Amino acid sequence: MRYSLGALLRHAVAGHRHWPALLRRPEPRAAYDTVIIGGGGHGLATAYYLARNHAITDVAVLERGWLGGGNVGRNTTIIRSNYLLPENIRFYDHALRLWEGLSQELNYNLMVSQRGALVVFHTPAQRDAAVRRGNAMRLEGVDAVLLDRAGVLKLAPLIDGSPRARFPVLGGLFQPRGGSVRHDAVAWGFARAADRRGIDIIQNCEVTGFRIEKGRVRGVETVKGPIAARRAGIVVSGRSSQVTALAGLSLPIESHVLQCFVTEPVKPVLDTVVSFGAAHFSVVQSDRGGIVFNGDLDGYNSYAQRGNLHTVASVASAAVSFMPGLARLRLLRHWGGINDMTMDGSPIISRTPIEGLYFNGGWCYGGFKATPASGWTFAHLIATGEPHPLAAPFTLSRFETGCVIDESGTGPHPGRH
Repeated sequence: MRYSLGALLRHAVAGHRHWPALLRRPEPRAAYDTVIIGGGGHGLATAYYLARNHAITDVAVLERGWLGGGNVGRNTTIIRSNYLLPENIRFYDHALRLWEGLSQELNYNLMVSQRGALVVFHTPAQRDAAVRRGNAMRLEGVDAVLLDRAGVLKLAPLIDGSPRARFPVLGGLFQPRGGSVRHDAVAWGFARAADRRGIDIIQNCEVTGFRIEKGRVRGVETVKGPIAARRAGIVVSGRSSQVTALAGLSLPIESHVLQCFVTEPVKPVLDTVVSFGAAHFSVVQSDRGGIVFNGDLDGYNSYAQRGNLHTVASVASAAVSFMPGLARLRLLRHWGGINDMTMDGSPIISRTPIEGLYFNGGWCYGGFKATPASGWTFAHLIATGEPHPLAAPFTLSRFETGCVIDESGTGPHPGRH
């Protein structure tokens, strides 16, 4: 929706009292053609592309809390497609191409900033792994630039490149099209676009069970009553195992907490996304000036969206070892997102043994950056019953056959495989 300057001024001085609602707040109907369980970025994108690509609008998105309250608002906002294996390179680059035009398509500013994504390496073995990954990316037509030490320090002068550095910088692998996106804007943009195509987005509507008859899904039970449906898609991020258990399904997934942090705002000091090859550490400066960064998973299974002091200390140590200047900044807040981790580091977009019930999850470290491609391909699977070519390798059956996709590019370690 576009406004004249006069309309914007009138809204501003009126204390926002007359702004139109972002989307409807419908109560659930008794029945829908399709129910999407999970109103995060992936669920909202799925609903949007069901309507846009397949003209399916008799859809309800059921969110247990409020829009933006889950993992879509609990990440470091990074987008990239610098993976190692062809299946993941193609998938995440499709997401990156969608990101590049998504603000215009949704008519909502997602603050897509293609400032580049840099992975720094510190040893000859890590350099060899970065060369391998860069070559794999270029074979798929994806941008990748190998930088020497001088190139890295020119791009990110905050990095400690001195002879006394604890982790000497030998170079880095740079993807110029990588960058960041405003995460809560993604939820609001997809929600508004789906709502305008007639899809019901129902907040505070937790699913408590499934109606399954003769091996086929017939609907769901919710805190707002039963809802009949011909098809249902589960896309609930770190809650995947809990929700699929309601349907009697067990998944090859573990849930772990990944903590993220943000400092006080400062003037622009970091022009690109940077990952630290000596630790599972990524850092980016937000549009408001805060330095946003994350470390590795907490070392235990959990559904809690909170942190712990041990991880705070560990991530802070990595931050100041890599960029000593960060030691002068005050930490404002930190939060935990729940990562559903598969055994091979690649996602699952698949039919389930229950007819009409589909699953999307196991995104490991790659959930946010995959959002539009996840929605695109999951909508295709739900609408047609057949996997989209980009998502065909990511079925549940791969764990039975052993045809796993052992991806070393899930995190920033250039030498992990």
